[in-house]
Amino acid sequence: MAKSPSEPPAPAPSAPVAKTVHTFCRYCMCSCGLEVTVQDNQIRKISADKLNPHSWHDFCAKGRTANQLVEHPRRILRPMRRVGESYVEESWDTAIGDIAARMNALIDAGGPDTIGTYYGNPSGHSSSNVMFMNAWMDAVGTNNRYAVGSVDQNALHVVAEAMYGSALMVPVSDIDNCDYFLLVGTNPAVSGWNWLETAPDGWRRALTRQAGGATLVVVDPVLTESAEKADVHLAVRPGQDWALLLAMVKVILDEGRQHRGDCADLATGVPALARLVSEADLDDLAARCGIDRGVIECTARDFAAARTAMAVTRTGVSQHAAGAVGEWLGHVLNVITGRMDRPGGRRFEPGYFDALKLAALAKTKPHVSRVAGRDMVAGAHALAELPDEITTPGRGQIRAMLINCGNPVVSGPDGTRLDRALAQLDLLVVIDLVQRESHRHAHWLLPAAHWLERDDLLAFTSNMHDEPFVQYGAKVVEPPPGVRQEWEIFVDLALAMRRPLFGVRGFNTFIRATRRIAALTRRPAWAFGPHWLDRLFIRMSRKINGRRLTWRDVMAHPHGLVLGPREFGHFRQALRTDDKRVHVAPPELLERTRELLAAPHPMAPEGFPFQLGNRRNRHSMNSWLNELPGLHRSGKRNDVLINSEDAADLGIAEGDLVRVFSPTGEVVLAASVSKRPRRGMVLIDHGWGSRIFDPRGGEQPESFGVNRNLLVDGHSVDPLSQTSPLSSSYVGVQRL
Repeated sequence: MAKSPSEPPAPAPSAPVAKTVHTFCRYCMCSCGLEVTVQDNQIRKISADKLNPHSWHDFCAKGRTANQLVEHPRRILRPMRRVGESYVEESWDTAIGDIAARMNALIDAGGPDTIGTYYGNPSGHSSSNVMFMNAWMDAVGTNNRYAVGSVDQNALHVVAEAMYGSALMVPVSDIDNCDYFLLVGTNPAVSGWNWLETAPDGWRRALTRQAGGATLVVVDPVLTESAEKADVHLAVRPGQDWALLLAMVKVILDEGRQHRGDCADLATGVPALARLVSEADLDDLAARCGIDRGVIECTARDFAAARTAMAVTRTGVSQHAAGAVGEWLGHVLNVITGRMDRPGGRRFEPGYFDALKLAALAKTKPHVSRVAGRDMVAGAHALAELPDEITTPGRGQIRAMLINCGNPVVSGPDGTRLDRALAQLDLLVVIDLVQRESHRHAHWLLPAAHWLERDDLLAFTSNMHDEPFVQYGAKVVEPPPGVRQEWEIFVDLALAMRRPLFGVRGFNTFIRATRRIAALTRRPAWAFGPHWLDRLFIRMSRKINGRRLTWRDVMAHPHGLVLGPREFGHFRQALRTDDKRVHVAPPELLERTRELLAAPHPMAPEGFPFQLGNRRNRHSMNSWLNELPGLHRSGKRNDVLINSEDAADLGIAEGDLVRVFSPTGEVVLAASVSKRPRRGMVLIDHGWGSRIFDPRGGEQPESFGVNRNLLVDGHSVDPLSQTSPLSSSYVGVQRL
């Protein structure tokens, strides 16, 4: 029927109302507070939440562009099964059923170690992911567990276990009271004082101290952005940080500059440490590290004499064959000069939840790897061992792998060798948002949820903030209908495999019962999941300022809540050693140091005169984000940075195409000429060169930059941390 001329026009449909959600970024330990504008379940804008009282200050392009991964045109939206050289979408029931049946068959034939797992950084920044992944691995009973920690952080876990009794006991920095900063192998101007601790806006706070008279010493073979601002830059020879730090310990002990109270009361093993340094020659150590003896002596005396001081060691120390020794000596410097648990030094932040206690209860049983015969570090074996464990026949040979949000072919050494090994598996299952380089042989691609699509309470890392702080990571948007959170996948796999989650008999029956109750009552929250555990962890929180944290407190503060002032005095109580003392001379570290002292000075092998170093790019995130087109405004690639004098000798100019090669592999990329690296060193950014595939077919893979780790031998590792020498391998350079 035609409308009457007097009838008013129908109102236009109203646009969905925009809403603002406050949460935090889960790409790294900074955990920057975010303010996200959402309309019609679409993210319109991500900006810093300036009402966050703790963690927004390091906000960067990674967080600002996080929606690009959520909206990636090649995102996996349903389970995908490999058929020939392409993939077809399947239901979750089909995927879980097929994976469970194939894994059970392999376990029946060869035991639980036929199943291997690898997990990357994203799993570590999701409490539900890492918790339920371990629950599933315990259900399966596999010892073949591999993690990204062996790429850059195992040295800290080894040292923390040996000195403090727990691999997770990580001292945090008291920046605002420090008078003398000794920063070794770190570039906080770019990394934001962020590793296994986080001190928001830490670099600016350090510069504020410097403006007030504090001394900044940066130890790095590269003139980094941090070194440019330092009062002293010590351009140490790559991989020889340990020699510099041992020389400083020797000067302090030989000259009686140690803190006698802490060395007698807090620490044990000081006499054994003194015997070690008596065997070392100062001139030899100076020659090894490439720093003048007089400079070392002056630096050691100034550090010991400063009213307050701290030594900080990071990734640049750990990614070497002597990484564990270098990390250990940095901690030793703090202990013997009285810098632990005192203002301006390093202290233990207990947080609101006792993660050390839970870690001790859930500790992975010891296991020695089948081929290399090495122990686990922090509950996992070294990534460098994985290819041999897949390709070497025998009982326990890995025949199926589950890769949980990781890209080991790019993250670890000798990716070509690992790629060939992954191609030989009977079953490769991948949980991720897109199909990356390490996933190209996958039999199943399972779609994961992005952190913007899930809730998170990161209770396990509350002691790694530099002040007591809590924030609930609220979900911003609903995930696509075919996507599941990682924890759900692990629970469903355990149920389908009929293997008890957490290795606890009867637990699967309990889970099924809660799911039935939730379905009958139409209350999804009644089904067991991480939300049950989140509330439990809050109930288990410690008292701060006389009261215990409540769930209502957490929910009432969407911007996060600082629970009290930074406190001292928790360090001694937190120690997990039997005698409640710091063990400054663990036998395995003494022995390894003596091996290094007895070894000849490192020399470049014939034909490979340069050492391959790494550098930090503020807008890069390992191998997980460099493939995002919009993240890098200055060009979507990495290049090779060559010392200007070395470049002149080789006839290489800015922008020239060069071949960088080693006995393991080669890459071709453009040259950038600079005075930043010391002579004999070339720098290539880590984490590039991964391809993003189109599992639906039809489009060519997308790739940015080259994978510099193809140059690194996977057989050479630090014997203690099992970390590959990603920042000190030898290479050759040739102009094309």
